[in-house]
Formats: sequence, C-alpha cells, structure tokens
Amino acid sequence: MYPEKVRIVEVGPRDGLQNESKSLSIETKLELVNRLTGAGLRYIEVGSFVSPKWVPQMAGSEEIFSQLPRNNTNTYAALTPNMRGLERAIDCGVSEVAVFAAASEEFSQKNINCSIAESLKRFEPVMEKSLGLDMSVRGYVSCVLGCPYQGAVDPNKVLNVAKDLLKMGCYEISLGDTIGVGTPADTEKLLEVLLDEIPSTKLAVHMHDTFGQALANVLMSLQKGITVVDSAVAGLGGCPYAKGASGNLATEDLVYMLNGLGVEHGVNLPKLIAAGDYICEKLDRLNSSKVRHALV
Repeated sequence: MYPEKVRIVEVGPRDGLQNESKSLSIETKLELVNRLTGAGLRYIEVGSFVSPKWVPQMAGSEEIFSQLPRNNTNTYAALTPNMRGLERAIDCGVSEVAVFAAASEEFSQKNINCSIAESLKRFEPVMEKSLGLDMSVRGYVSCVLGCPYQGAVDPNKVLNVAKDLLKMGCYEISLGDTIGVGTPADTEKLLEVLLDEIPSTKLAVHMHDTFGQALANVLMSLQKGITVVDSAVAGLGGCPYAKGASGNLATEDLVYMLNGLGVEHGVNLPKLIAAGDYICEKLDRLNSSKVRHALV
C-alpha cells in the first residue's frame, strides 16, 4: 500500500527562507544546510539565482554554493528561472537546477506577466544549456490544486504542463499545491489523471499546509505510488497569496509520519528538530512543526 522508501526533497533553505521577512547571514544559511545534511537529508534546495531586488532572502547564493562540500552523497540544487540565473549557477558549480511553471493562466500572467506557453518557451535555452552540460533539471508546476485568482484548476491543465516540462528534459516534476487549498480527494483526482500518462517515478508532491491538509495529501500521494516528497524544516515559509497560510509541510512532521508507516527515508528526527530550532531562533519565529512541539 505504501512505498518501501521515500526521497525527501528539503526546500527550507530556498522555498522556506524566501518568504521570511528577516534577512539572514551567509554563515547562518550555510550552517542550516550543514545541519540538514547532518540530519541525513541528501537532497537540499539551497538557493535561487534570481535578482535580490525581487527576492532579497536569496542574496548571497553564489557564496553559499561556493562553500558547500562537493561529494557524490548530497545534491545541492538551485532555482534558475532564466538564462542569467543559470549562468550564475554554472559559475559556482551547481550540478542540479530547477525551473517552474504554473498550471493556472491567471497565476502565470499576474506573477510573471506571460502565458503558460510563453513561460515554457523561455525555459528552452535554459534547458538546452543545462542538458548540454549534463546538469539535471527538475521541474515545478505551481497551483496544481487551486489558484488564488481563478479558483479550481483543471487536472488536465496540470497534465499538459507536466508533459511539456518532461518533454523538454526535466527528469522529475514536482506538483505544488501553492496555496494549500487541496484535499485528499483533490489530490487523488489529480494523480489519477496524471498517472494515466506519466509514470509515478517522474512525479513528486509539494504540499503547503494552509488548511492543514498537507500530510493527508502526502498520504494519499504515497498510496498512489508517489515516492518523492518536498518539505521544509520547521514548516518554513508562507504563501503570500492566502491569508493565514502556514507555509510548507514541516519536514519533521513528514518524517514522523513516515516512521509510523515504516517507510525508509534516512533522516534522523532529533537532529532534524535541532536544525529547525536553530533556524527558527535565527529568524525570531516559532517553529511550525507540530511534532517538534510534541516531542520537545
């Protein structure tokens, strides 16, 4: 009923921190990444090569990547939305990058001022250069279970965008419930449509916990054969498009559930909790992980 093993994609240092209001030093961000790897996380989305003018928290990504240890054990990935971002990533030795598109036309227009088709067209040179340098590319699709502007999103729209990204060369597509409105029934419906045409090995889920549905949606995804789950230590981040949004699914809560299911993941929960407490202290914010508050 459940997979034997799940790969956790830790997005706290990028997707989590980019929405936090307090700026952090490069040393603090590096310490967070090192604590996460020390807890057993092997795939960490470390930063984003976007203009600091638009995302101030991602300033200093070059310095962080240049100081990370290089080995075959850990994958340190970066978001590269355009060619300039990709070139910056290449210059500091990033081996894996990510691109993102939306399943909602209104979301795409309001956030990046272009249609979904136009956004995909912009990725073509990024994909071509990345693949030419043997860099792996992961794709994100946002608003897969709902949009802050148009409401419900047709699963077939998600399918089409995911297929386009795979066709362009992405090895995996992360399905993002950007505003956290989806329920397990929505997740099941979406995955039934996608899995008709895309193997489960090509899909991951990225659930936000705005309405407290993230773990339930992940559980449904596991039952459907998904084996890759995105999450953020301490539930870092928040969605600027939904009032009361509580951010990403906390990695601590995900690990606790996987432990209960007997699913292998390779993460040490006490060390993970310590990493979450470390970064929350630096951010002067409460840890959003329910497991952390129950165990500490």
